[in-house]
Amino acid sequence: MNKIYNLALASILIVYLVILAGAIVRMTGSGMGCPDWPKCFGYLIPPTERSQLDWKPNSDFKKNQIIIIEDELFFAVDDFRSADILKIDNWEKYTKHDYAKFNVYHTWIEYINRLIGAIAGVSVLILFISSLKYINKRFLITFLAFLSLVAILFQAWLGKIVVDSNLSANTISIHMIMAIILLFILFSILSIVSNKSTLIDLPRSISVLIIVSIIILLGQVIIGTEVRKFVDIKMELYNYSQKEKWFEEIPSIFYTHRSFSWIIIILNSYIFYLLNKIRLKSIIIYSVNALIFIQIISGIVMFYFNFPFSTQPIHLLLSTIIVGLQFYFLMLYNYRSNEVKI
Repeated sequence: MNKIYNLALASILIVYLVILAGAIVRMTGSGMGCPDWPKCFGYLIPPTERSQLDWKPNSDFKKNQIIIIEDELFFAVDDFRSADILKIDNWEKYTKHDYAKFNVYHTWIEYINRLIGAIAGVSVLILFISSLKYINKRFLITFLAFLSLVAILFQAWLGKIVVDSNLSANTISIHMIMAIILLFILFSILSIVSNKSTLIDLPRSISVLIIVSIIILLGQVIIGTEVRKFVDIKMELYNYSQKEKWFEEIPSIFYTHRSFSWIIIILNSYIFYLLNKIRLKSIIIYSVNALIFIQIISGIVMFYFNFPFSTQPIHLLLSTIIVGLQFYFLMLYNYRSNEVKI
């Protein structure tokens, strides 16, 4: 079981890296740095210069390799060698979206994001393969590992949809929610294979409060993506400058997001008090409360200091870590290792 525990933990950490990388992509406006999927401008390793995306005479082009002609993307229909003049018959216009810009920084930021995502996929695949040895004795472990594999493949497909839609806000939100679902599956595996011999029983009333906290936190993540949608529009409107104007005419959903932050603080403080009352001291709960405090500070800094660099990725990452830890704590104290056989 130690191997499964280590693989599940490694997968969780890598998924969090993917979330952080995705947040950096969004913060820097690099989401369309690679306009196609799964390759980047038709390359396995993306270009580093704009000239690599120009048509060239007497040159070899690979199938699906992309060039930019008059601010439009074209991809090679097949492998071929170009003649002295451009023959458009060898090319087909890319019609999934009309974004046709190259920025080397955006391209490589997005490429690194995809690379980390691929590493996460490999980690989950290894987890599933390793879990097959328990398919008869501990079927739930294998089943959850299979679900995690399905989830990360679906997540990869969602990444394609995000690019094809030219960063539709709704698809980005679904992409984020799917990442949290994947974390829940992996945390479930982690809790099942953890050593629970020293754990005490968790009162049902506290379990219910933690479930309520998780639901509210998930709501906060969803509302936060809506707030982010508003900020993204303003950022594009002002060409990522004039930060002081990003928060003009703030929608009411922002105030909902801020108000729920207070509910989360009060609720988790009460959970912390109840756990101390029954003498249940857990590093997980201490960490959750500390992270909530840091999370609130990061939100305040973002609003009052016009989104300083790195605050948005930290804010999002903290949200998902808090939700993940609370879910793990709930699973850890409500499911004993000798009760999870199917």
